[in-house]
This record gives sequence, structure tokens and C-alpha cells, in this order.
Amino acid sequence: MKLTRFQTRSTTLSVSWTIAATAFAASLTCAQAQEFTLSEDRVATPDTPYSPYVDEHFPQNVYFGDTHLHTSWSADAGMAGATLGPDAAYRVARGEEVESQSGQRFKLIRPLDFVVVADHAENLGIADYLDRGDPILLDTEVGRRWYDYFQAGTGLDAAYEWSAANAEGKDPIDSPEMQIRVWDKVIENAERYNEPGVFTAFIGYEWTSGPGSNNLHRNVIFRDNADRTRQVVPFSAFNSDDPEDLWQYLGDYEQNTGGRVLAIPHNGNLSNGMMFMLETFDGEPFDADYATKRARYEPLLEVTQSKGTGEAHPLLSPDDAFADFELMDASNLTGTVAKEPGMLKTEYAREALKLGMAEEARLGVNPFKFGMIGSTDNHNAISSTREENWFGKIYYVEPGLHRKDGVFIESAVDPRFSIYDRDMGASGLAAVWATENTREAIWDAMKRREVFATSGTRLRVRVFGGWDFEETEVNLPDFAKEGYARGVPMGGDLRPGPDGAAPRFLVRALRDPDGANLDRVQIIKGWIDDTGATKERIYDVACADRDIVDGACAGDVGNTVDLTTATYTNDIGRAVLSGWWEDPEFDPAQRAYYYVRVIQIPSPRWTAYDAVYFGVEMPEGTAMTVQDRAFTSPIWYTPEG
Repeated sequence: MKLTRFQTRSTTLSVSWTIAATAFAASLTCAQAQEFTLSEDRVATPDTPYSPYVDEHFPQNVYFGDTHLHTSWSADAGMAGATLGPDAAYRVARGEEVESQSGQRFKLIRPLDFVVVADHAENLGIADYLDRGDPILLDTEVGRRWYDYFQAGTGLDAAYEWSAANAEGKDPIDSPEMQIRVWDKVIENAERYNEPGVFTAFIGYEWTSGPGSNNLHRNVIFRDNADRTRQVVPFSAFNSDDPEDLWQYLGDYEQNTGGRVLAIPHNGNLSNGMMFMLETFDGEPFDADYATKRARYEPLLEVTQSKGTGEAHPLLSPDDAFADFELMDASNLTGTVAKEPGMLKTEYAREALKLGMAEEARLGVNPFKFGMIGSTDNHNAISSTREENWFGKIYYVEPGLHRKDGVFIESAVDPRFSIYDRDMGASGLAAVWATENTREAIWDAMKRREVFATSGTRLRVRVFGGWDFEETEVNLPDFAKEGYARGVPMGGDLRPGPDGAAPRFLVRALRDPDGANLDRVQIIKGWIDDTGATKERIYDVACADRDIVDGACAGDVGNTVDLTTATYTNDIGRAVLSGWWEDPEFDPAQRAYYYVRVIQIPSPRWTAYDAVYFGVEMPEGTAMTVQDRAFTSPIWYTPEG
């Protein structure tokens, strides 16, 4: 090797040698280069890459999205006057500024990573067809009459007729051609905005079963692109109110197209006990086949949204100081039938997870083995979840003086069953641990339940369960690598361990970079004892600036909220909390689940921001502060046999 140019200045010589060495290395073959760089005292071999990440294929990224966003193409929005359609919904989710229907400018603090525009299957797109006077709609008797109503300025008459037909489960339009064309347009919209690696727009819709106004709604989400999804049209509640019929549709889709699809039930708090009832739709005890289908097609539950949070309830969990969170528990969806205490057990996620283990002991299959996500259920094309930026569930609940006393659903039976604007929460988001931002990777993470729910915050949480984790390992830089190698992540199954061992968990939580600090990290355990009774206990495993005494934080974190200015500070709490925990009461013969709940410090609720911005006083009893939170999917333990 000879330098082409000799320099006497040492700095120049160094550069020249570097250039020459680079050229020499580039002239070697790959095998020669490996042999050249290895020495006897190195651990590496010619087959060992220098980069430690090239053979790591586990999820390293968390993606935030909304699996439940409606637009004017949903009949209950568009027929009631909403005008923002799917295009606006995708633009909002991608971080663009839009003008809301009330004429106010809106923008997310940061774009979402994915979204499902889940408009109702029942008369999907009808408001758009009425607005355009589409000939397909005008060829029907009802469509022509409704179009005339809208032209005459009496569109609410059409909305009332539609609502009455919907309550009876009857399709007032019944136009197969319209169904096909609207679905094609839904697919086209999603395909146009889907950008693999940057932003995921899923193809999906909502199946809106509501027998007796009890909420059994599910969102249907396809893994596939247009080539498969165009082979079907949405299965609606006009076809059937029975979830088993929906599962049959999903199974037929997979068999006939080779595609993949799942359904996500809404939070069950407005179902009056029907969401997790221990019988079929027809009132018969369900069997292993029923349980298998439900577990296969419904791997997730939307545990929190604007119409309440369905994780836990104080009457079911009296020892849980944080169970009373954004509850709506007075009646069913329309305020027509009062809630009875006995209904709660088959409405809330924590209790349903216990019931699922009990059914597994009976049937050999767990029908309620679900992970947990959140989403908005907003009907204004605006996926807003931050307290200071909440634009409501539907256009007439957008920011304004009216929100102080506004009524979202007015009960004709009892005013106590009405849902007021101020009752609704700025919730929620779906968080997914996935390898990349694509339909396939995010859907696969949903299917394996490696997801968590938040009440609108973008805090991050990760948990692994195993048998030999040491306390110091929660601080390892390769925390996730060790978690996957020797344990299971959220949504996973912890197989029986060594004799005498108890499950150990590694947990890390990181606050939303634009949000409140963290108060505590908890592990919620549910199990079945030797008598077959279901039990639960909550363990605090990490506390901000306090010790843990007998499994609980020693005292409250404090409160810095100033309601006169709707502000708070992060002088309390921690930006990061981590914890190691070993189950002190583990019995290897008992079924159990474990999930993590992360709770932030108090911050102003959206009602507090409204009170300051509009200069109003909220009605007595209105919640003015909130401790936003996250719930992970469980890790299940099942005994041998």
C-alpha cells in the first residue's frame, strides 16, 4: 500500500492515512474483512455481527391510535347534522389543522400513528348520499322522502324516522347497491391515507348491536388491503343483533378470502349486564365452541372511551381507591332501563377477566381472555383526548358555553339517567407495541394482545412476567431483550415455573412528554381460590417520592392543580417509575391474571379548562380534576392440566 500523496503536516497525514485505510478495507471481500478485524482475544466469531440489533425482531416501538372514530358517514351523526366526513378524520389523525363543525380551529398536539374510521354499518354513508341527492338513494321510497325533508329544512324528521327504524332493527333503505358502493368508498378512503411506515389507516366499521338499547357494539378491523376487503360488505345489526352471527361472518371472511379480521367490543358499562353475560344471546348456557369463537375473534376490549371507563367499579372493588374513575353507571345506553347492582358484575373488565378464568376451569377455554385498549367513540371526525384540547363526542358537544349544562342523551324515563356533556371524559387511546407502523404489524400486535389502554394520555408502560427476573434487572438497558428472552410481555401466558418459584414482574412506565408526572404503578391480581371463588388484590409496586408499606404507597402524591387558572405543575410525581415485584401469595394450583395500572398525578379536567376559558362556574358536583391512567393487557397464569 502506498500513499498517493505525502504530507509533512501530521494532521494532513492522519487524514491521508485514514483515506488510504478506508480504500484498502473497501477492496477486501466481506470474508477477508471479517478475518482481518477479528483477533483471538475477542468473543466475536466470523458469524457474529458487530451490530447487536440486526437479529432482534421483538417490538421496540409503541404506537398510539384510535380504533373507534366516527364521521358524518355514521347515520347517528350525519342524520343529526354532522358534516365532517372521513377526509377530515384522516387529516386530523395525521396531525393537520381542520375547522370543526362549530367553526373552531383544531389540531392535535402530535399526530396519531394509526386510526380506524369506524362508521356504523347500519345505513353507512346515508347522510352523504342525502347531501348529494344520489340517484341510488332517490330510487328508494324512503330515500326520496328523506331527501325531500332535508331539502325543505326539516331533516330532523328524517333523523327521527331513521332512529325509530334502527331501534326496531329494520333497514329503511335496504339497497344492496348502495351498500356495495359505500363500502368501496370506505376502502378507497383508507387506502388513500394509508402510508406504511408513517401512518396506518385501517379498513373497518362498527357493528352496532343494541338489543333493548343495551350496548353490545363491536368495531370490526381488517388486517387486509382492498383486494380482500372488497370481497365482502359490512355485516350490520340489520342482519343480526347476535354476536355469534357476527363471528360467523368473520370466520366466513377469513375462510373465503384468506384474510384476517377481529372485533373489539366497546366498554360494557352501558350494556346493563349483557356484555359479559354467561349465556348466549338466546339465553342458553354457552359451551366450549362459543367460548373458542369469542376468544378467537375478540382478543381485545375497549376499556375506556368518552362514554365512561369500564375497568373497575367501587361496588365490585370496594378496596380499590381508584375504581371510581369516569363512571357512567345509571342505566343502559339510552336511559330507558335503570342499572341494577347485579348487572355490574358482567359489565366491567376486571370482573369479566375473573369470570373468564372460571369459565376456563369449566369448559377448558377462556371466553374473556382479552387485552385492553382505549379509543374515543367520537362522532365528529375529531380524535381528541387531551383535557385542554377536548372537542367533545359529537359536534354539538364541541367547546362552548352550552357544554356547562348540555345534555348528550336525555332520558325520557328518569332525569337521573340522562348523560350530560360534563359527564363524558376526554378518553381514550389505544397503545400498541409493534415492530413497525403498518397494518400488518399493528394488527398482529392487537391479535396477540400486546397492547395497553390509556384514558387519553400518551404515557408509556411495559411489563414482563417470568420466573427468574432479579430486582436489579428492571434497570438494565436491554430490559426488553431480557423480558422477551426469559419471560412474556403483556397479553402473554406464563407457563408453570420451577417448584417453589413465584411469578416475578418487571415494569417500566414513562410519562407523556407533554403531560403530567406519574403518581404510582400498580399490579392488579385476580385469581380463583381453592373453593372456586374469584378474588382480587391491588399491589403498589412503584410510588413517586414515597415508600411502599404493606403493598401500598405511604400517603398520597399531593395535588398542584389551581382551578382558578386551570394549571398544574410537575413539582410532584416522577417522570419515570419502574418496579420489580414477586407475587407474595402465589399458589401454583390457582389460575391467576396480572395487569398493570399506571396513574398520573392530578391535573385539570376538561371541565376546569372550560370554566376558565369561558368564564363560567360548573354545576355543583362536576369533576374538575382527573388522574389520567393506563391499563395494560393482562398476563395469565394457568396451572398444569
